[in-house]
Amino acid sequence: MLYALGAVAVLIFFSLTTVQQGTVSITTIFGKYSRTLYPGLNLKIPLIERVFRRISVQNRAVELAFQAVTIDQANVHFTSLLLFSVLDNNEETVKKVAFKFMSDRDFMATLSRTVEGSIRAFVATKRQAEVLGLRREITDAVKINVDHMLEDWGFHLIDLQINDITFDDVVLASMSKVVASNNLKAAAENEGQALLITKTKGAEAEGNAIKIAAEAEREAARMRGQAVALFREEVAKGMSQAAREMSEANLDTSVILFSMWTEAIKNFSEHGKGNVIFLDGSTEGMQKTLKEMMALNQLGLIK
Repeated sequence: MLYALGAVAVLIFFSLTTVQQGTVSITTIFGKYSRTLYPGLNLKIPLIERVFRRISVQNRAVELAFQAVTIDQANVHFTSLLLFSVLDNNEETVKKVAFKFMSDRDFMATLSRTVEGSIRAFVATKRQAEVLGLRREITDAVKINVDHMLEDWGFHLIDLQINDITFDDVVLASMSKVVASNNLKAAAENEGQALLITKTKGAEAEGNAIKIAAEAEREAARMRGQAVALFREEVAKGMSQAAREMSEANLDTSVILFSMWTEAIKNFSEHGKGNVIFLDGSTEGMQKTLKEMMALNQLGLIK
């Protein structure tokens, strides 16, 4: 009796199995797929049905590091993070995950090589100067290839991130030189443009100054001309009035011409820049000068 109870207890023990939360279990009978066990306490046929594999349906992450070569023969080093999970816990999906690969190690090796191959194929068509700016394009191209393949294996690609893109030290040094030379070129061009603008503005300012000075000089000359004309007009009026008064008094109007002549000599001596004024002070010279001035007066040149 005790042996029978013991045998029953052993059978019950071997017929019970626990599946952890976040996983499913695949069972086989004589090596053939039997069914899928879900989280909790499950019954199985003792001694005949066994758990073939436990599969996690939680998100899984793997970090990959590899290198690729650009079309201009530059080595590019990548570090990427791949986030994926089992597509769902349906029976057909779980069977794909359980039987497509012999082990998780084989699956991870295939996944790593697939991602690496997709990135290498994309980078091989680009130049080194383009790679750093194509992070998003590389990610999108790899997602399309990898996601389709993962679905055939029962998985789903959640996210792919390319964290680091680096080059060999020699390539980095050459790129730094190119950037430095481009910066120097841009600085030289900016300096040249600034100098050109400065000279242009200076020339414009000088031209405007000359123009303003010329306008001022022209205005001053016009005003001086008007002043001289007004002065002559007033002198003529004064002389005419003086001549009429002298005629009415029966005086010789040549005295006015003599006065003008003496005033002119006085002005020359006061404002002239010369040191010597030559004058004919003789009686004949004075008479000659008066005759000439009277002749000009008769011709109407002196009014």
